[in-house]
Amino acid sequence: MLALVAGVLVALYLGVFFGPSTTPRLGLDLRGGTQVILQATPLHHTPLTKGALDQAVNIIRNRVDGAGVAGATINTQGKDTIIVSAPGANGKQLERLDQTALLRFRQALLWSPNGAVAPSPPPSTSPSASAKATAKPKPTAKKTTSHDRLPAALLAASASPTPTPSTSPTAATSPSPSPSGSSDAAGTPVPNADTADLNAAIQAYASYNCTQGASPTGGNDDPNHYIVACSKDKATKYLLDKAAVQGTEIGGADATIDPQTNEWFVQLHWKGSGQDHWFNLTKKAYEADPTGQNPQCAPPTGCNRIAVVLDGAVESAPVSQADGIAGDTRITGQFSQDEANALANVLKYGALPLKLEKLDTTTVSATLGSAQLRGGLIAGIIGLGLVILYSLLYYRALGFVTVASLALSGAMLYAVTTLLGHSSLGYTLSLPGIAGFIVAVGITADSFVVYFERIRDEVREGKRMRSAVERAWPRARRTIISADAVSLLAAVVLYLVSIGDVRGFAFTLGMSTLSDLFIVFCFTKPLLAVMARRRAFDLGAGWTGIGRARSGAILEAREA
Repeated sequence: MLALVAGVLVALYLGVFFGPSTTPRLGLDLRGGTQVILQATPLHHTPLTKGALDQAVNIIRNRVDGAGVAGATINTQGKDTIIVSAPGANGKQLERLDQTALLRFRQALLWSPNGAVAPSPPPSTSPSASAKATAKPKPTAKKTTSHDRLPAALLAASASPTPTPSTSPTAATSPSPSPSGSSDAAGTPVPNADTADLNAAIQAYASYNCTQGASPTGGNDDPNHYIVACSKDKATKYLLDKAAVQGTEIGGADATIDPQTNEWFVQLHWKGSGQDHWFNLTKKAYEADPTGQNPQCAPPTGCNRIAVVLDGAVESAPVSQADGIAGDTRITGQFSQDEANALANVLKYGALPLKLEKLDTTTVSATLGSAQLRGGLIAGIIGLGLVILYSLLYYRALGFVTVASLALSGAMLYAVTTLLGHSSLGYTLSLPGIAGFIVAVGITADSFVVYFERIRDEVREGKRMRSAVERAWPRARRTIISADAVSLLAAVVLYLVSIGDVRGFAFTLGMSTLSDLFIVFCFTKPLLAVMARRRAFDLGAGWTGIGRARSGAILEAREA
């Protein structure tokens, strides 16, 4: 057992030393930063779905990343709560989190690889039978197959040498591939990147470079203005016309598999006037360039590219293959199931079908965070010191077993906390979490007290320590398991029903309780069994803390 404990400790610290950091990831109350608690409520009396809540988290994460905030965690709690914790951020950087996302469809008037003077023509694709123009296609038509492939993150079209995406009467809209990247959904707007003056917008487009950082519009563009925008991977920049279709006009989007070709596609449905607006947009784009291959497109006619813009960033920019697409739209691109679901979620939930309300905003300065960290550590050291002092005074030599067990438990918890903080879980240690560790010191000490007292009872009945350690263990074990089970149950329930920092307390309390069980079973009990083999402990010398029995133990000692 002792070898098992040593192996676990070595493995944990190998992970720490070879990991990205050797210190735990601190929460905003210890490091300083801002926490925002948002409550989601559905719009139009529709039920609040998990898909809508998850997409809200993705959009909020894009906004936080675009604001230049690193290391933020965005999680859902319960059925309608989103918690954003951003260490090192101020309240101003997170002020737009409760705004409904802006999903719009715009025709591209100009587009080019970022940094290029003029767009280069994308290579042509093999035309399909259904790619020919029609005056007014039927609401549903045959599927158009393209050779484009959208990556897993579902991102914007690029002008790199890849097949051109397209929209057809089958409503085949195939975005071109681009690598995954983070959205610049927020930031300082660029002059004339969001303007009613077309000439000014053209000048802003010519001078802007997508690698400058912030979204040109600051992520909050006017639907009646021309805007400059970038693809999410910052590889392509666009000058976009006024918004022709709003995200709120989307009736639904579903990822579906074609049983004949076994290929995934996204079926897009419109509601209200959205169908007419979509028809006019695809007609205008097609008539600008029926082939979709013209590299010299320019305002006011524009290009055959329809940009899907979310919070000022271009999600994709497909090409229309029909002279106006009516009815439902099919988006194809040789998708995997995950890719099709990702695209459907952006189209379905891009303009959030829910309202976000700020329940609480907490900002902690870096100075206050350092002071709270120092105060928490001091409180922990004082509590631990008192437990150790009591153990040494009352249990004498046995008190050193308590000290060793607590030190081992602390070392393991430190390593686990560090590893969890820099893993995909992103656990952050908060002040309530430190409080959970401090409370757990008492729970761990209780386990030692129960076992030591059982051993003393056996010795008082005349047993030597070697046999007392084994005879006392079954009864002590039942009590320890029962007490720790109650603590663990309380921690689990508190974690499930609470929100915010209270969860940090529950998490560390539960983790410390599990650590206590591991230490008592695999370290404390085996260590006492080893110590009992020594003559002084076996006979119950006074300095050991065991105490002599009034008759039996003394008699046995004399005979020995």
